[in-house]
This record gives sequence, C-alpha cells and structure tokens, in this order.
Amino acid sequence: MISIDKIVYMEKATRYAVFLVTMALFFVSQHLYADEPPNPGGGPGSGDLPVGGASPIGGGLLFLAVLASAYLGKKLITQRKDAGK
Repeated sequence: MISIDKIVYMEKATRYAVFLVTMALFFVSQHLYADEPPNPGGGPGSGDLPVGGASPIGGGLLFLAVLASAYLGKKLITQRKDAGK
C-alpha cells in the first residue's frame, strides 16, 4: 500500500515539474519571433503577378458545386430509404 507521504511527495513533484515546463516554455517563447512577411509584389507597372497569383478559380467552383449536389442527392436517397423501413 502506498503511504500518504509518498502521494503528497508525488503531487508536489508533479506540480513542480509542470511549473518548470511552463516557465521554460514561457521564457523560450519570448525569444521566438516570426520573420516579416515577404513583399507581395504586383505594384503598378511592375509586370509582376497580382497579389494572390493569377490562377482561375471558376472551374474549381463548378467542380465543387457538382460534387456537393451529388453528395446531397446521395444523402437524400439514403434518408428516404431509411424512412421507408
């Protein structure tokens, strides 16, 4: 059987370890800084691509709408089959 003294010691040791890890993470995170974002380019007359690129999204949206409607149709069919049982 574990004595009360060992349990109290384990609780204190666990609290101390959590405190040390928390303080270490706090002090280490104070020295970690992110880099500045890069220059997006695309200024007037620069000849660069506009901010966000120049990729078309029209075909992707149509593809997404077709897949969503097919998924909805499948769900409605299975819901009607389950309701009929």
